[in-house]
Amino acid sequence: MADEDVEDVKELEIESIIGFDGANCRSLVTHPDGKHIIYALGNKVTIMEWASKKQRFLVGHTNIISCVAVSSSGTYIGSGQINHIGFRARVIVWDYKKMEIVSSHEQHKVRVEGLVFSQDEKFAISIGGRDCGCVIVWNIHEQQVVSAIQVSKGAAGDATVIESMRKRGECFITGGDVHLSVWVINVETKSLKQITVHTMKRRRTILCVDVNDRDEVAYCGTSTGDLMKVRLHFHHDPDVLDPVKNPLVIGYWAKLSKKQLERGKVDLYGNGIRSVKLLYEGPILIGAGDGTVEMVEEHIKLINPEENLKMPSMPALRVLKSTYVNSSVSAIQILGDHTTILVGTVKSEIYLIRMKQFVAELVITCHTSSIYDVAFPYNFSEVFATAGKHDVRLWSMATMGELLRIQCQNFNCSSLVFAYDGKSLLTGWSDGIIRSFTPLTGRLIYAILNAHNKGISAIACTKDGKRLISGGCEGQVRLWDVSPCKQQLICTLKEHKGPVSAIDTNIDDTEAASASADGTCILWDLRRQCRRSILFANTLFMCVKYFPSGVQLLTGGSDRKLSYWEVLDGSLVRELEGSPSGAINALDISPDGLKFVSGGNDQIIKVWTYQEGIATHIGVGHAGAVTCTRFSGDGKHIVTCDASGCIFLWKAPIDEKEPVPSIKCLETVREEPEPVEGQPEEEHIRDLPTVRSCVKVAPCVCDVAMGDRSPKVCCRMRGGGDGSAMVPDTSRSVKSVQSVKSVASVKSTKSEQSVKSVKSVQSVKSNHSVGSVRSNHSVGTVKSNHTVTSRNTKKK
Repeated sequence: MADEDVEDVKELEIESIIGFDGANCRSLVTHPDGKHIIYALGNKVTIMEWASKKQRFLVGHTNIISCVAVSSSGTYIGSGQINHIGFRARVIVWDYKKMEIVSSHEQHKVRVEGLVFSQDEKFAISIGGRDCGCVIVWNIHEQQVVSAIQVSKGAAGDATVIESMRKRGECFITGGDVHLSVWVINVETKSLKQITVHTMKRRRTILCVDVNDRDEVAYCGTSTGDLMKVRLHFHHDPDVLDPVKNPLVIGYWAKLSKKQLERGKVDLYGNGIRSVKLLYEGPILIGAGDGTVEMVEEHIKLINPEENLKMPSMPALRVLKSTYVNSSVSAIQILGDHTTILVGTVKSEIYLIRMKQFVAELVITCHTSSIYDVAFPYNFSEVFATAGKHDVRLWSMATMGELLRIQCQNFNCSSLVFAYDGKSLLTGWSDGIIRSFTPLTGRLIYAILNAHNKGISAIACTKDGKRLISGGCEGQVRLWDVSPCKQQLICTLKEHKGPVSAIDTNIDDTEAASASADGTCILWDLRRQCRRSILFANTLFMCVKYFPSGVQLLTGGSDRKLSYWEVLDGSLVRELEGSPSGAINALDISPDGLKFVSGGNDQIIKVWTYQEGIATHIGVGHAGAVTCTRFSGDGKHIVTCDASGCIFLWKAPIDEKEPVPSIKCLETVREEPEPVEGQPEEEHIRDLPTVRSCVKVAPCVCDVAMGDRSPKVCCRMRGGGDGSAMVPDTSRSVKSVQSVKSVASVKSTKSEQSVKSVKSVQSVKSNHSVGSVRSNHSVGTVKSNHTVTSRNTKKK
């Protein structure tokens, strides 16, 4: 029976992954066909078609991938990984067309620092990290090691970068901490010849290397901020492998500064040159640690001996074009017809730069650290939101692109939930403040100060949107009466002795369940505001979820068990072994109640049948512990997030015999209130996919924790907290166009505005929507609408 159960378990189908590991200098490469990009994502190699954004994945590594490479013709893809101390790291060579492993080896210890293919595609050359220090030449066809030797000698430091020659398949160059050498492979004797480059007694830490097409010179970016030019001295005949004489450094080039500098100083790149790329026409692309991306050319200027430069660098780089990205550059690649530049950064972002305009455009982004929570709007599956370090992000299910980013620096968003009407996004932060934002522009609606003195760990809301339940790290559960203009504490429930890890409400909002790390799960009566029952277990409860009918509870925790509880009397109904090795951190039940999904520290996603308690599907691919998981509103997709910052979109298993209920049919029955004449409509989450995301983000500049302690006054004076940082493109939104027209009419009739506003407020007060009118009458809202008007006018 056990063998039959194992055979019945199927693999979850991955639809897409949001993520990019840009911390390593060799984490992003472009395929020679000009249509695909290749980058590392956790323990997977991702191949993305640039035009359609379709992804394919190469699975075979057991830990985080540290470097990727592609051969000159695009036949092979190589990848190296990081492993634990004392274990060997694996290098894999893949067949690009077949998506299969051609060969692999585990000759390096702990880490593979760099990997390149020889020009003739016979060898895969890799260098190890600090614990290894070896260079390995691997014969791809014979699947054996040609040679292995220590890279550093004498006072030289570790080698961190490697680059192959363009004309000679048996030659390559390595660089690192006070290290720069040219290597020649002898296939007959299976040995390596090392030729040290003379650096004129100047010590440099080399961060990147690139060689020109004829193997004449090499350009090395240094941590000092200057560009090192090396003459390789190879023979003009490519068949001659050994250099005619020893390679040497020609000079150390700095920028030709446009401003007047102090005597003896030169203009260097901030935080060093992290990436360098030679173009066919002659210019050089340079990416610096301070986010500067420039196109330069050599223009050696004769230095007056009387200037007495204090630095050994000479100003010889004339800047042709310049732009800036948000963080340190980790990779620069040329895409397609050599008119497009892709720039990868250490903050896991990819920018697109066109040669003519030379303006950086953000095209791919993701979280840079752990994701703490994920949420879907009620009965809406086209967007979802994630909570992470410093920010909250909204994503599109169709394009898997970022729609909106709300930043709150130096604080972590631990929990979030959409209001059931879709007009607000409720978030809980580590500074103990509950913040409510609009879902389209990210404006701050209100903020509850000092909601919990040790930070907020969980949050939930009722379906009517009037009550909010929050849990804190001190163990308290608090019930709030909230509206856009007033937030009041109803009661504080003090039963837990440890942090509250999760909160969920039942279907009719009469009960709420809170899970805590103290080993208890408490059911609260929201009407009487007291404890109804308590559940005990020898575990640290990490997650809790009501069954859709509200008759049972499903919990998970550190004991690796999935427990069914009866809500009526709090009795334990059933226990399942959710994981053989790690704690259960997240679970969610499908909208129809037939299945549920779980994830934990074992980095495995499991889909179970609720009634039978059998795992039917397993998803493998996360590079970190799974922190949160959610079913989409239609039950067709599953979104999971992990501690490494990756977001996985899985295709939910659906029984073909049972039709999936349509959720959009509810919209034909629901009666929407008529908009007030002369007033812009409220923001709704369903309008978000029609709004194009801008490069700029929406920071929480109206943060009451930083300035005025009164949230109502601060929001009204600044238009809800958005300032002018986020201006959405509403050319495809019908509702936003109507709001723009209304603002235009308001602008044309300034003398009658006061009378109309009073009448509209009185009419809206009867409909219980005073808060929305007040927020729409704020000065900042009118300014933002005028900005949208000007943008649409230009388009027309």
